[in-house]
Amino acid sequence: MPAYLLSPACKDYLWGGRRRLREDFGVQSTADPLAEAWVLSCHPDGSSVVADGPWAGRTLRSCLEEAGTKALGTHCGRFRDFPVLIKLIDAERELSIQVHPSDEYARTHEGQYGKTEMWVALKAEPHACLYYGFEREVSREEYAAAIAGGTLTELLHRVPVQQGDVFFIPAGTLHAIGAGLVMAEIQQNSNVTYRVYDYNRVGADGKPRPLHVEKALEVTDLHPVKPLDFGPHLGMCDSFVVDRYDGDFQGCCGEESFHALLVARGQGTLDCGGESREVRQGNCLFLPAGSGEYRVRGNCQTLATYIP
Repeated sequence: MPAYLLSPACKDYLWGGRRRLREDFGVQSTADPLAEAWVLSCHPDGSSVVADGPWAGRTLRSCLEEAGTKALGTHCGRFRDFPVLIKLIDAERELSIQVHPSDEYARTHEGQYGKTEMWVALKAEPHACLYYGFEREVSREEYAAAIAGGTLTELLHRVPVQQGDVFFIPAGTLHAIGAGLVMAEIQQNSNVTYRVYDYNRVGADGKPRPLHVEKALEVTDLHPVKPLDFGPHLGMCDSFVVDRYDGDFQGCCGEESFHALLVARGQGTLDCGGESREVRQGNCLFLPAGSGEYRVRGNCQTLATYIP
């Protein structure tokens, strides 16, 4: 089977940039600012679109609903919905400090998945930083008081970021991407975010963006993030596995799961299903389960995502 190039659903959140996703990653969109490109998405809030092949012009979501489990793979059978979402994020300004709930909480209160995610820094301006959990263990009362008093950042673990850095963010981890970063985000297929602090910014309507403090207090892990070891993988959880490859590599897309290939840097060639195609930075390709052996060649870095 061929590999399908995807066109992203794009978001114009107020903290987004206007240049880097277009110029550096080839994203075509009228969104202004262009904050996020959902390069692999079947979410109701924005599905990516198949750019070529027999599915061209259709949303990935509609194609997979038609193709069924054969294209998704047997490992997807345990999920109610498509399990993963992949984004490119351009943060010209800092994102809000936020937290995502667990599956159990999100299913009960929001009717969708919770959100464990991971970030890979694709570009980082000098002195770029992010917030990643608490610096030390805090109590719920201390957490609530810091939110109310505008001193929350004093409790958070602030981390300088360089290109190539990876951060795995379990559900319940307080976090925020800082200004000057372009990130690849691989996450559960969820759009549930509880905003805790937003620097007193206003939205397009001139009103302060809503906060979700009470729900955040219920779901936030009050401990520092523990070191995580994913063995040979860049990151993994029940909903996805991510591997990173520099230069040439060979893979096999079996009956167990589709593969999603995001070209994070450079350009090269993908051979799959008897076809060969040029790929470049920012391209995301969907390989249906059972596509078999494939090969990427060239001066590029590739993030490969599949379902364990």
